[in-house]
Amino acid sequence: MAQRRRGERRVEQVGSGVAELVPDPDRPGGWTLLLDGTPQSHVDLSDPAHLEFEYIRRMAAAIDLLAPAGAPMRVLHLGGGALTLPRYVAATRPGSPQRVVEIDGPLVELVRTALPWDPRAKIRVRVADAREAVTGMRDGGYDLVIVDVFAGARTPAHLASVEFVREVARVLGPAGRLVANVADGPPLTYARTQVATIRAVLPEACLIADAAVLRGRRFGNLVVVAGRTPLPVAALSRRAAGDWFPGRVETDLARFAGGRAAVTDAGAVPSPSPPDGLFSARS
Repeated sequence: MAQRRRGERRVEQVGSGVAELVPDPDRPGGWTLLLDGTPQSHVDLSDPAHLEFEYIRRMAAAIDLLAPAGAPMRVLHLGGGALTLPRYVAATRPGSPQRVVEIDGPLVELVRTALPWDPRAKIRVRVADAREAVTGMRDGGYDLVIVDVFAGARTPAHLASVEFVREVARVLGPAGRLVANVADGPPLTYARTQVATIRAVLPEACLIADAAVLRGRRFGNLVVVAGRTPLPVAALSRRAAGDWFPGRVETDLARFAGGRAAVTDAGAVPSPSPPDGLFSARS
């Protein structure tokens, strides 16, 4: 598989801003994708099972535990970036049919040419708005839907409503799961509302995050795992606790949501912007 030369930083204008591909000094095949200075993805072309970002490892733990090891899954990825998780699924669950929906066509082409994925992987990429794409999909077509969509550093409002979650639930099979990345900081108003919104449709759910983020002490990523049937909470807790950066699994989501109601299209808002300087050290 072709790889870019070490040290060859690449900067291009794409649909969503300025994209930078930055080589990882610690991994010969590693690259970080930044959009307008915000780290969006990290991939290792020589080892797609290596996951650098802790929230991605938490999402991967859910993928690992939601079906028998190595068994193919039908996966829909809403949000593409550098295709970190599609590459991971292809490596750990060979033969999995995967569809990726990414709105930024120039970004897709940049990743396709500069960071090519294994041509044997059953990964199809569609350039489209995530919600519009899901609305046109057939019922029950997927075992797993992963939502990790950002316009810049914020998740768009039209992907934060109960109407959107209903569309996601519709394309899931009866035992299917939603795994969503929610970014928020103190006092976690957006995250609490998102939990209430997701649970209104998919009631069996849990949160995985750094303890400080869960307590509303700092900005970060919270991973929501949800479905219609019970989750492997104990196994998820062990994986989160054993990570390089230990996380915690929260199951009392009624308490976490604090009585908030599910939000509709009429009241949905984008996720909050990260604090200034949060990514400066990494970028």
